[in-house]
Amino acid sequence: MKVYETILFDLDGTLTDPKQGMVKSFQYALSFFKIEDPDLSMLEKCIGPPLQDSFSEYFGFSGKDTEMAIKKYREYFSERGLFENEVYAGIPELLEALREDGRMLILATSKPALYSRKILEHFSLRKYFAFISGSTMSGSRLRKADIIRYGLKKRPPATSAAVVMVGDRKHDVIGAKEAGVDSIGVLYGYGSRAEMEACAPDAIIPSVDALKKFFLEDGRP
Repeated sequence: MKVYETILFDLDGTLTDPKQGMVKSFQYALSFFKIEDPDLSMLEKCIGPPLQDSFSEYFGFSGKDTEMAIKKYREYFSERGLFENEVYAGIPELLEALREDGRMLILATSKPALYSRKILEHFSLRKYFAFISGSTMSGSRLRKADIIRYGLKKRPPATSAAVVMVGDRKHDVIGAKEAGVDSIGVLYGYGSRAEMEACAPDAIIPSVDALKKFFLEDGRP
């Protein structure tokens, strides 16, 4: 079995459960448009994809309204929602074990790198990552494939080509395929097994413990 020397991790739904902060940020933004009490299941679908995609796909916003919605979302998120978040059980231990084993870890998230860095620092996870690859506050570098490619450019030239992207939504898997790297879909976040099976990652892992076993026990020759 292949040993992955470089592992890219998604943030929301993979390392942390951002539900409370993101739902409240969406509610705050939607209230500006007089959309009160939006369906909770709809808001949960918004966890993971870029904000632009969520506001246009799930709420039918135009380009101009999407820009305003993102602005209002960030008014709440940057002050409060950022830290209304929780690290999944076992994640710090997983990252520590991978670092001790010599793996290079890169964060690859659609969330702006500015916010992602603050979240990792707040939860004492920043030390595990060689680099943070995220979108920009101006809205550039939104596609997951571009985020993955950008993160991989920061590796030393001689780094092994054995690379995998770990995420909980189809965007992570599709982005990995477009970037030409392997992918793992995890089921403890916000993507369903049906969603994962439909986009066909190289592996589907049900839990953090199983992910640790995959990398440190199964993923050995």
